[in-house]
Amino acid sequence: MKNEKINVAVVGGHRCSKKIYNLAYSVGQLIARQGWILICGGRTGVMEAACKGVKQAKGLTVGILPSYNGKDANPYLDVKIPTGLGFARNALVVRAAEAVIAFTGKEGTLSEIGFALSEKKPVVGIETWDIEGVIKASSAKDAIAKVKAKLHVK
Repeated sequence: MKNEKINVAVVGGHRCSKKIYNLAYSVGQLIARQGWILICGGRTGVMEAACKGVKQAKGLTVGILPSYNGKDANPYLDVKIPTGLGFARNALVVRAAEAVIAFTGKEGTLSEIGFALSEKKPVVGIETWDIEGVIKASSAKDAIAKVKAKLHVK
């Protein structure tokens, strides 16, 4: 895969610690610096942090929202896609991406990891579920490097 406009999903809890928020923010900045597009669930916590990082690095953010009206969107989204699907929208988040970076999270994050693994998409995890197939990363830079390696981009 050439280094083109790659869609990368960032998934994680709608609530997170300051440490995880900062890590997701850094991942967002690095996604934008690669020229990639961020796909996420569009809400708070990890999703907001990644979007904020992307926006501050002049990148593009897309949120696939659980609601019908998009009022639950974080303020850093460029494209809001209200679905009215609740957690079922997690499958759409994964389908829209070439790779997934997962942070902490609970059942919603677990479902996104499961969808991605079943779709044979690379999943890089930072302090998330310990599941066979999830590639562990220790930092934002490490996560981006592992996504690049799995997608064969420079």
